[in-house]
Amino acid sequence: MKSIAATIGLSLVASVAFAKSPYVGLQTRPIKALSEQQVADLKEGRGMGLALTAELNGYPGPAHVLELADQLGLSAEQKARVQNLFDAMKAEALPLGAKLLDQEAALDRQFADRSITPESLKGQTDLIGVTQAELRNTHLKYHLRTAQILTPDQMQRYPVLRGYGSAAPTQPRHHMQ
Repeated sequence: MKSIAATIGLSLVASVAFAKSPYVGLQTRPIKALSEQQVADLKEGRGMGLALTAELNGYPGPAHVLELADQLGLSAEQKARVQNLFDAMKAEALPLGAKLLDQEAALDRQFADRSITPESLKGQTDLIGVTQAELRNTHLKYHLRTAQILTPDQMQRYPVLRGYGSAAPTQPRHHMQ
């Protein structure tokens, strides 16, 4: 009986020891901390969920408003204004994304070549944090600006069209009377 228990115990230990880590395969990434999708999003200036707090609290972003322009009934002037916001957002986000990729690659290299020190780690992560904050601010501020262009009716329809809202009022305060 003891030998059966010992065999089962050793089998469990062995299976845990050889269990696949969720990180298997990630060691070949050029920048270990970023997925291929994240790298592509940063290179393309996409939001990557950085503005979810705005989006899900009733502040639509310019990209999605343009996608829904017909369903929202945007006027030609509104569409042009939102397109200008989108273009400006991209113009800001692209260099910040490139900067973040460079900073993450530098951190990865320091770990890879074993040159990382507590001081360089602190400096590099501080730089990354500032760039991440700038990038998030960029995406969020364009949600604020987009909301100012839409009518109260368009603001109500937007979350319904996106699939996460009802017809209940969700406009930001500046639209409420």
